[in-house]
Amino acid sequence: MQILPVSTPKIRPYDDLSSILVNALPRLEEKSIVVITSKIISLCEGAIADPHTITKDDLVKREAEAFIYCERYAMYLTKKHGVLLPSAGIDESNAEGYYVLYPRDILKSVNTLGMWLKEHYGVHDLGVIISDSHTTPMRRGVLGLGLCWHGFHPLYSYVGKPDCFGRPLQMTHINLLDALATSAVLCMGEGNEQTPLAIIQNAPKVTFHNQMTSQEDYLALCIGGEEDLYGPILHATTWETLH
Repeated sequence: MQILPVSTPKIRPYDDLSSILVNALPRLEEKSIVVITSKIISLCEGAIADPHTITKDDLVKREAEAFIYCERYAMYLTKKHGVLLPSAGIDESNAEGYYVLYPRDILKSVNTLGMWLKEHYGVHDLGVIISDSHTTPMRRGVLGLGLCWHGFHPLYSYVGKPDCFGRPLQMTHINLLDALATSAVLCMGEGNEQTPLAIIQNAPKVTFHNQMTSQEDYLALCIGGEEDLYGPILHATTWETLH
């Protein structure tokens, strides 16, 4: 598998995303996956907030699906897009003084982008991942996260396949979406690299398709309730919500 980080100029609110991509991306090959950080989509779409008009705490509560306050760190742990995130994904870095939110309709954003890239570059099999970074319990540091995808199946199932001793596996799936996002974000960086794009080629176990990612597809990737191994921990606290 090869990963090519792609540089861009500094991106500001309401810049034209298609122009940025045309000027930055090389020729895309069949079966490539383009990873794009959610921040530049949000900036180009204008999914931002002025800190002079709303506090970050109020913004987090508004944007989160549910939240709990972590007093030790004076911040909120939130549920958003089916994952746990600090501050509902709202970011202030590389944002020129704005709060940057997630894209307003992330499914529409990823599907529109995927179809446009296929048409513009004349490719049939192409994946797109909208990425961000997040933290994981009991580990220091951040990892890449796939917020949404287009053009490929996000899971690879080992169910029914034998292990090294011939025993059929019962439950194992590989989360390709987050595995690919993590690899790309490692190459893209978190600071002043100005590489908010990456191209992945020859990714193993990926099956491409030409269907739009639906809300049902998105929900099928998420796990909750009694299925979730970590459910007892998540349900042991009282989550607040404004919705």
